[in-house]
Amino acid sequence: QVQLVESGGGLVQAGGSLRLSCVASGSIFSFNPMTWFRQAPGKQRELVAQITTDGSTGYLDSVKGRFTISRDNAKNAVYLQMNSLKPEDTAVYYCRGRTVVSRFDYWGQGTQVTVSS
Repeated sequence: QVQLVESGGGLVQAGGSLRLSCVASGSIFSFNPMTWFRQAPGKQRELVAQITTDGSTGYLDSVKGRFTISRDNAKNAVYLQMNSLKPEDTAVYYCRGRTVVSRFDYWGQGTQVTVSS
C-alpha cells in the first residue's frame, strides 16, 4: 500500500514562507503527475501546483510567482515552496499522486497552513 505523507505546514505571518514536503513510501515514478491541492473551510478543494515526471509544472493563477513545486526522485519527495504568503493561502494542503498505469489517486493526510494578517 503506497502512502503519501505531507509535512511542513504551520502558522506564519503574511509575507512569510513555508516549504511543504510530500514523501511517498514507494517510487514517485509510479505517479504522474504529482499534485498539491488545498482546501479552505467552506470552499472546494483546488489544484495549487502540479509536476510531471519530465519536470513540467503548472500553477493556480493566484500562486504563480510565489509558489514553486519541485521533486527529488532520489528521495521520492515532492516539495511546495511557498513565499510571500497571504491570509487567503490559509488552507489544508494535500499531496496527490496519480498512478501511471491505473490512474488511481493516492492522497496524503493533509497539512494545515495558516497565514495571519
